[in-house]
Amino acid sequence: SEVLKIQNEFGSFCEYLWQFTDHKQIINHSGVRLTKSSLSDEVTKDLKKRGFKFIGTVTIYSYLQAIGIINDHEKTCDFR
Repeated sequence: SEVLKIQNEFGSFCEYLWQFTDHKQIINHSGVRLTKSSLSDEVTKDLKKRGFKFIGTVTIYSYLQAIGIINDHEKTCDFR
């Protein structure tokens, strides 16, 4: 599987994703609700190059939010 290839190359799928941000969380200060970003575009492009299918920048953006690489919580939110 393509995930196993990434794990072999980077040590883990987590490490693969964090290397796109130099291991720093992306915090959206704009207050604008985004559905994609240059980061999600870059990750999507790389995943497709590696053979992933049925994947897009909106899905990747949501995933990066869910795992904490992107933080879009409002400034007043306790989870920020």
